[in-house]
Amino acid sequence: MPMTLVEAAKLETGNLLRSGVIETFARESEVLRVLPFQDIAGNALSYNREAQLPGVAFRGVNEGFAESVGVINPATESLYIAGGDLDVDRYIITTMGAAVRSTHEALKIKALAQAWTLKFIKGDTVLQPREFDGLQARLTGTNLIDAGATNGGDPLSLDILDQAIDTVSNPTHILMSRAMRRKFSAAAKNPSIAGSIQFEADDFGRPITAYNGLPLLTTYGDNINTDPLGFNESAPGGGSSATSVYVISFTPDGVCGLQNGGIDVRDLGELDSMPLFRTRVEWYAGVAVFNGNAAVRIRGIKNAALVA
Repeated sequence: MPMTLVEAAKLETGNLLRSGVIETFARESEVLRVLPFQDIAGNALSYNREAQLPGVAFRGVNEGFAESVGVINPATESLYIAGGDLDVDRYIITTMGAAVRSTHEALKIKALAQAWTLKFIKGDTVLQPREFDGLQARLTGTNLIDAGATNGGDPLSLDILDQAIDTVSNPTHILMSRAMRRKFSAAAKNPSIAGSIQFEADDFGRPITAYNGLPLLTTYGDNINTDPLGFNESAPGGGSSATSVYVISFTPDGVCGLQNGGIDVRDLGELDSMPLFRTRVEWYAGVAVFNGNAAVRIRGIKNAALVA
């Protein structure tokens, strides 16, 4: 049964290092905290994605039904190798204590979590075959909604947001940048909007904002502090100072992560060639969108207050 990384860390009792890495991974990415992961055998998963339901009709006595079948599209999702090596000089450990190694390991895990989240949104196998396709590359057609057609983008309309929510099957979260989340916090002070915005707590007790019961997830910069959803996207009407908001169903039959064996953490000890202690983190993972209506992207949103 698919489970989130937070749930997986609770079940990991035999390897405290691996348990700590999994929890840190989830803590450093709001997407990884809620994204369910399905363990698969091999390096890929083939499945059928529902595209259209069959027709249903009523008939009279001595009449027949018109034949109708649903549309199923076959799809295959592969696993991709993410990870990195972390080396700490023996001199640093000797002079500053063994705990410094854990500090550097935590920094590496934080960078990996943020980099993986970046690819979850912006990954494109055409540009980089070693990465998986992110939501931006996957969502087209009716899964792509324009905030407007103004050069430079348009303010996010709550009516457009409600339309996107209605389009998604079993929506669970709304994904955006921290800058966009601040727009919702500011809108909570507007009497005409405030009733739709709530404040809750996540699995780690940290406060989160919600819109009509859907928690707002935010993105963070990667190891070079680049926000995946900064105001630097192209707008439908022209210009490149817009951002996007995603409405997503993070469920086992919606947007779901794939992995083989979970996050692997190995202490390789001191290297023969250099006086360095190496820790290697590897993760064979990918993403699947099992339902064609599991996510919607609203693009062309400019840096402005929300409008009703």
